[in-house]
Amino acid sequence: MTFINDLMNPEALPDPTEKTSLVQTHISFVIIADSFVYKIKKAVNFGFLDFSTLEKRRYYCQREIDLNRRLSDDLYIDVLPVCFDGTRHRIGEGWGKPVDYAVKMKRIPENLLMRSVFENGLLTNEHLKRISRKLAHFHLNAAHSDEIDKFGLPESFKINTDENFQQTEKYQGITIGEKDFRDIKQWTDDFYRSKEQIFHERIKGKMIRDCHGDLHMEHICLTDSVPIFDCIEFNERFRYTDTLADIAFLLMDLEYRGGMEFASVLWRNYKDISGGGDNTDALLNFYKVYRAYVRGKVISFQLDDQNIDQGKKEEAISAAERYFRLAREYIA
Repeated sequence: MTFINDLMNPEALPDPTEKTSLVQTHISFVIIADSFVYKIKKAVNFGFLDFSTLEKRRYYCQREIDLNRRLSDDLYIDVLPVCFDGTRHRIGEGWGKPVDYAVKMKRIPENLLMRSVFENGLLTNEHLKRISRKLAHFHLNAAHSDEIDKFGLPESFKINTDENFQQTEKYQGITIGEKDFRDIKQWTDDFYRSKEQIFHERIKGKMIRDCHGDLHMEHICLTDSVPIFDCIEFNERFRYTDTLADIAFLLMDLEYRGGMEFASVLWRNYKDISGGGDNTDALLNFYKVYRAYVRGKVISFQLDDQNIDQGKKEEAISAAERYFRLAREYIA
């Protein structure tokens, strides 16, 4: 953490700022300054994500910029070195040997994030039309290929759901009930068997694309151009997917927060533009189950942090329980 402590000094940043704050995720340090944000990847390897070497972190910083520019205009600026001069760390060229890398972004007004707008009771149908229009056109024009199509096969996607159940088995009785765990797993496995043909129809219809992969309300800003950011850059398996799986994340997130009617409006507008294809309802529900389960899983991971305080632990358990409960409601 020494280098992060150094970088919290405003003088260590390449642009003038009066104050800084730090947000941590399980994979990143995010330094928030007055006008810009600097995101540094942690040196971690979770199997599905590998930032363990300096070269890999530099590579994925550049991938983050290139991929996110598809939906966020000029929000992502550059990859900058984190340098050490023998005494302290700074971000920017010319301060010594690069010891890490940071993605520089414009700071987004947090009050205009979709989640904030929704929670403040300010989300409108016009907002939803703009979001659905941007996403539909993105999905219609996103890259697709024979290689990407393979990720739409049921046996390919089953890798994701199998991984979910393997990784959450230990949370039974903590964030997910044992019966819910068994029921959701059984329902998921049965879906692959009974609805296999739908997956092949979606491939034939060119619906498997290079998508966003992490499309929830905190990654959408409701300024004029509706920038959508923070896509999955670290694993193509989570980004090469059915467009339904992408939009399902956002619909699920709205429904999790009680925005059922908003989710219906968003889906209708999106489907009107994208066409959606046939047999979408059953598969959309399948992907909602998957997305809710993933959120429950990721929040459950917080409980593995030995340093988590009791208050944060209780919050994580409550939030994860709600996501798993939503997944259970979808299969009902």
